[in-house]
Amino acid sequence: MTSASRVVAVLGPTNTGKTHYAIERMLGHRTGVIGLPLRLLAREVYDKIVAIRGPSVVALLTGEERIVPPRTKYWVCTVESMPEGMGCDFLAIDEIQLCADPERGHVFTNRLLRARGLNETLFMGSDTMRGPIAALVPDVQFMHRERMSQLVYSGSKKISRMPPRSAVVGFSVDNVYAIAELIRRQKGGAAVVMGALSPRTRNAQVEMYQNGEVDYLVATDAIGMGLNLDIDHVAFSSVIKFDGQRMRPLAPNELAQIAGRAGRGMSHGSFGVTGDARPLDDQVAGSIMDHQFDPLKKLNWRSANLQFGTPEALIRSLEVSPTGEHLVKAREADDLRTLKMLSQDPLVTARARSGPGVKLLWDVCRIPDFRGVSHAEHTNLLGLIFDHLVERGAIPDDWVARQIKLIDRTDGNIDTLSKRLAFIRTWTYVSQRKGWLRDESHWRGQTRAVEDRLSDALHERLTQRFVDRRTSVLLRRLKQKEALLAEVNDKGDVTVEGEFVGRLEGFRFSPDKSAQGAEAKALKTASMQALAPQFHLRADRFYNAPDTEIDFTEQGGLMWGEHAVGKLTAGADPLNPTITVFVDDAAGADVAQKVERRLQHFISRKVAALFEPLQNLQNDAELTGLARGFAFRMVEGLGILPRAEVAQEVKDLDQESRGALRKHGIRFGQFTIFMPLLLKPAPTRLRLVLWSLAQGLQEFPEAPPPGLVTVPTPANAPKGYDTMCGYRAAGERSIRIDMLERLADMLRGEDSRGGFEAKADMLSITGMTLEQFADLMTGLGYKAEKGERAKVKAVAAPEPVAASGSDDAAVVNTDGEQSPSAETAATAEAPAEATETTEVAAEAPKADVAAEEAANIEAVEPVVSDVAEAAPEMEQFFTFTWGRTNRQGGGQRGQRREQNEGGGAGRGGKPQGKGRGGKPQGKGGKKGARSQQNAKTFSSRPPKPEKKIDPDNPFAAALMGLKQGK
Repeated sequence: MTSASRVVAVLGPTNTGKTHYAIERMLGHRTGVIGLPLRLLAREVYDKIVAIRGPSVVALLTGEERIVPPRTKYWVCTVESMPEGMGCDFLAIDEIQLCADPERGHVFTNRLLRARGLNETLFMGSDTMRGPIAALVPDVQFMHRERMSQLVYSGSKKISRMPPRSAVVGFSVDNVYAIAELIRRQKGGAAVVMGALSPRTRNAQVEMYQNGEVDYLVATDAIGMGLNLDIDHVAFSSVIKFDGQRMRPLAPNELAQIAGRAGRGMSHGSFGVTGDARPLDDQVAGSIMDHQFDPLKKLNWRSANLQFGTPEALIRSLEVSPTGEHLVKAREADDLRTLKMLSQDPLVTARARSGPGVKLLWDVCRIPDFRGVSHAEHTNLLGLIFDHLVERGAIPDDWVARQIKLIDRTDGNIDTLSKRLAFIRTWTYVSQRKGWLRDESHWRGQTRAVEDRLSDALHERLTQRFVDRRTSVLLRRLKQKEALLAEVNDKGDVTVEGEFVGRLEGFRFSPDKSAQGAEAKALKTASMQALAPQFHLRADRFYNAPDTEIDFTEQGGLMWGEHAVGKLTAGADPLNPTITVFVDDAAGADVAQKVERRLQHFISRKVAALFEPLQNLQNDAELTGLARGFAFRMVEGLGILPRAEVAQEVKDLDQESRGALRKHGIRFGQFTIFMPLLLKPAPTRLRLVLWSLAQGLQEFPEAPPPGLVTVPTPANAPKGYDTMCGYRAAGERSIRIDMLERLADMLRGEDSRGGFEAKADMLSITGMTLEQFADLMTGLGYKAEKGERAKVKAVAAPEPVAASGSDDAAVVNTDGEQSPSAETAATAEAPAEATETTEVAAEAPKADVAAEEAANIEAVEPVVSDVAEAAPEMEQFFTFTWGRTNRQGGGQRGQRREQNEGGGAGRGGKPQGKGRGGKPQGKGGKKGARSQQNAKTFSSRPPKPEKKIDPDNPFAAALMGLKQGK
């Protein structure tokens, strides 16, 4: 722990927001790790952080789950699975009072003593830990948090009189099932939550409770560990539990941990007991309400200084007694007991004769007994695993496959499925250990799939057994009525017993917000009965509706009129998205399938109409070789590709391939390769949706307003957003890519080395002020130097200058666009464009630049009045020069290459002996040129064939004729 590290103990009762506070603190740091007491709670916290920061930077690490993205910054773990020695900026341990737990306390005590963040460490838990933390943790700071709502003791109530939104707590599986069965008969149903359930089953049961399908929850004391549920009342069916060794009464602080689940946020809660339990003593009830408990004095401890020389040495190091008044030796845990039994086997002892072998044996012994079988049977299984790891270096795939195959069955009752879930957890744990299986990722997927199937089957059996939806409906609102009359009008308004209860929006029922609790459930169920025929009628009408009645939103939603009926999801490729329909389950599978087919027809036709050029390119069977590959890249980029990303592919294309691609409307621009037809507003709007789906964005960015040449560059936009909009970000504003190419054509005729000023045409096509244009040019890679000078007033209009650009005009390349000059060819995005012989066939000889500039100045220089003004009017101007260097040679690569390949003269008719600006290169001019002409050259490569002339480009043909002397 560094001197700058801060250790804080955040203590207080339940419902104080301690875990929420820890999450906020962790996200304020660059990296962090948080340890939680339960796998279920770890999954809950992981989902919260993923919703804030995204899945790419958040890891989940438990004994049975391992989700570790490459760019992980935040680790959510069970306390046992927390990685050690990571050096994270932030570290937090939740429910730190579990240091006193007889079974797991030594793990929490070890984290309390040894786990620290580089910058900040938090320990969250009960006030009972203040004394031990103060004694064991130097320089700790304490923060007390008050409960946000009141907690009141309501005494004893029968289950039949339990209020809605209640949780009844039992301490055994049989007790939980018996209570749930009673509630099903008297209240219509209950959700079941136990620590032994998988997260998938638990979440499905909780969702059933949270959305109001049932008003009662039956749970074990697992709900006391930070699981946030909307509970108004907690009732204990017993105040005695079996702790693994004996039956004992629960301490007041343990009762308070569970009772505190009632009343979340600012909502008050109550607690009590059922009719079968002994009422709480007034003193105990008062302690729970006032959050006053006896402080903890002893924490369970086990040595972390393990000796791996021999099994006997390891056992001795694990049985070392602690020193100090606040630590007590933990009772013998399952892993130590297993180690002792296995170390009595001579074969195991012989294989664990060295440090690595003993460490491997200890890792195997730490596999938890999820199955709950006899200790001897569990030890035998671990012995087999150890034998395989030592003898074969990994557990055999066929043996693991046989074990999993015996478990992978979804038949049977609740107890059978629960046992299979416990069994698969063992193999899920094994698959998470690095190096134990030859194909870890495969077996992790296999065990996770089996667990998911068993979880879904268990949820289904629990629902079938403990939820009676018919009884639930009959006992709500109109208590003794056998049926509720419901009607639906042509506007979709649903009435029950003549009262408005909700509205049918598309194919989903939206209940009236004023109905709450049992009333809302009754009304919804009755409404669904009336809606069954209406769903089919609406589906038929929707299937025959014209495409003009259907549209998509910029967030990927699919609308029928004003109602959402589905959404787009990512498909196999960007041009073929899939459909997720918004159809209530009560409508049935036939209605859902009909709605899905109609929406699929709509989006397929929409893509075909707006992206017809792209689909024609994709389906052109005549494209082969590099042209076919480049077509694939264009389709993948939805018709727009930054040239820098495909510079080499463009360079490799010959003229025939380019001609074939141009026939499909592809334009090879200096900055972007694109299809102009796809820059229209309608294709752009759809392209952004398809791109956002393919990128997996949570929120889709919207398209800029149509018709604008430049738009402000949005902050924090996803990478590639400007390209998909048909723009290129350059400074504070982004410019439309087709207008950028027009600007590039103008810039080719300018002296980018010597400097040039912005012309009126440049400002005109961009619609910018001079200051904005300077920022744009800076974003494109130019340097903009600001200056000030006296404004020259013209007396007479200058005579028009004879066009001398017939020889000096920018060369038209085979793409039908102007090619960059020698000074501006090396741009930031496509530096090699001017060097490609496939793109620039030749360049007409240039006249003397200095003479031409002088002539132009004489022709256009305005006549200034002879009368000198005392205070001349000043104007600001910018001089633009190219601001980036090339990676090869530091100069104009196209010019050098043509000078080297062109014999005595380089491009533009400049002598070979002269460099840029007329500076000599080598020992001199013509002699050097003759020596190069007479010199013999040798090459190991065959001569490179000249690329074919594009027959559709008259400029290329004419220039090739000049080159051949015709």
